Amino acid sequence: MTVAHNFPSGSNVRGLTRRGLLARAMAAGATFVVGSGFVAARDAAWAVETTTLKPATMATLIQMARDIYPHDRIADRYYAIAVKGYDTAEKAQMVEEGITGLNLVAKAQGFDDYLSAGWEKDRVTMLRMIERTPFFQTVRAGLVTGLYNQKEIWPVFGYEGESFSHGGYIERGFNDIDWL
Repeated sequence: MTVAHNFPSGSNVRGLTRRGLLARAMAAGATFVVGSGFVAARDAAWAVETTTLKPATMATLIQMARDIYPHDRIADRYYAIAVKGYDTAEKAQMVEEGITGLNLVAKAQGFDDYLSAGWEKDRVTMLRMIERTPFFQTVRAGLVTGLYNQKEIWPVFGYEGESFSHGGYIERGFNDIDWL
């Protein structure tokens, strides 16, 4: 995944139209567009504002989340929702330092940064190098609830939600398995 860094330092982003934003992203071949205070999908179908974290840090965090729990049928916007909780004053230092460390690992592997590693295999190798760090463990653990508690993606996994309010599982799918 590449990130479009087409905004000159100190540029006036307010003058950038949606069409201009999309044109820059398409020209760069980016998966995410990183702007001043936001990360957006290349097709502008979603965006996440950043208030404390650098937008490039948020883009890296989103890709990291996808690499930790990869699901081809889950859109990036759900990963963005899952990691948005790290964009707080309390967590910013830990996340910024963790992403800086991850980018240093990427540089040692011959990449400009984590996002510039185009192959998932290369990124997973980098994640394995930091998997014992408190940063990695915090992000991984937070994704369990941050990602999988989103009701919109439950149908992808075949999960129908809690069953208590519908009479429990005995009368609602407990014995639906026909392959045993």
